[in-house]
Amino acid sequence: MLRVLVADDQDLFRGGFAMILNAQADITVVGEAADGAEAVQSATELRPDVVLMDIRMPGMGGIEATERICSATSAKVLVLTMFDLDEYVYDALRAGASGFLLKDIRRDELVAAVRVVAAGESLLAPTVTRRLIEDLVLRPNHGVAPRLAARLAELTGREAETLRLVARGLSNAEIAGELVVSEYTVKSHVSRILTKLGLRDRVQAVVFAYESGLIVAGGA
Repeated sequence: MLRVLVADDQDLFRGGFAMILNAQADITVVGEAADGAEAVQSATELRPDVVLMDIRMPGMGGIEATERICSATSAKVLVLTMFDLDEYVYDALRAGASGFLLKDIRRDELVAAVRVVAAGESLLAPTVTRRLIEDLVLRPNHGVAPRLAARLAELTGREAETLRLVARGLSNAEIAGELVVSEYTVKSHVSRILTKLGLRDRVQAVVFAYESGLIVAGGA
């Protein structure tokens, strides 16, 4: 049973998401939070598998709450936003979030997203996630970080190529097709990449690929 915590300052959204998720046989909502501080406390006490996190909340916002939850628990954070190009979403990804969704998604997309994130995958759909990252990396204050670029030397050639494909948003099956290897081999490559670079999941790997210069925003 997947345990979910819903954090949103709007009762309508919070209750609606909880109702949709509780209707699933394999998901239970273990708690709700109306602000970031409450979300951190609840995540620490309830130990959910996934936290649905609104960004803009009174008091402690979703970004700080995401960082605290990701550093103190094993919960995966799925950010919810009203804006598909909200710069705060990028900050949330850097804080450790495993992806984000727009609040106007269909109920089946919400349920699928929770399951995907709980399984340890990143949520790079809708494709606006990649567009968001590219848009922000292009800004002057998001140039290549030499310290991160140097860490690329820790990867083998095949691992670096796998990371490039991950950063393009390809699934394991798609990467396997590109590299002409098994999907199991791709999973092994991704696991080693995350371990070597000290990353939580694929979303952080995407951010790393852009910030280290392995991928140039707007390029192939």
